[in-house]
Formats: sequence, structure tokens, C-alpha cells
Amino acid sequence: MPDRPRGVDHLLPLKPKVLHVLLTLADGPRHGYSIMQEVATRTGGRIRVWPAALYGALRELEELDWIVESDTRPTGDDERRRYFALTPLGTRVLGAEVRRLEAIVDHARASVALRRLERA
Repeated sequence: MPDRPRGVDHLLPLKPKVLHVLLTLADGPRHGYSIMQEVATRTGGRIRVWPAALYGALRELEELDWIVESDTRPTGDDERRRYFALTPLGTRVLGAEVRRLEAIVDHARASVALRRLERA
């Protein structure tokens, strides 16, 4: 019997820093420092992932099979850098979290009370 994709809803919600790391890797392989810079840029500096927390998270995400070390790297790049990429499971987890967050935003937009607050 072939492997069936595992459901991922039980893995949600994601911690904000994990979500931002996965979002960054969705655009392609990156090394740790690049991930830190991109998260800070995308969030206007509101979320910062410091080295100790990042490398611990990357190790955990590798163990969960959400990311994998990538062989893809720019030509002439420092060979000591480790690049990471999303796995198919990591992509499914990220997609499920984005859909979960979209549903929350949809409910908020449909809220009569919230619309009243916006007009005030």
C-alpha cells in the first residue's frame, strides 16, 4: 500500500517564529543568517529570530521533517553555510497554517462588532 499524505492539522497552530521561518523558506533555500534577515525585513523588525533560537528551531524542524538541508546554493558561496529548504511535509504544514489564519481573518472581517469598531 503506498504512503498516504499525513494530515497536519494536529500540528497547528505554529509558533510565530516557526511560521516566519517556513514562510521565508517557501521562497527557496536560505542559510541561517539570511533567514534571520528576511524575517526581520518582512515583519518590519517586529519579529527577530536570534541565532540561538533560530538554530534550535532549524534543528527541531529538521527532526520533524519540515525542512531539510539543501544542496542548492549560489555559486561561490561560503561552503561552511548550511542552506535549508522546505520538505513536502513542511509545505503542507505551512499551507494548513496559512489556511487556518485566513479563516480567522475571514471571521474577523465578517464580525458585525468589528465592523462597528472600524467605523467609530
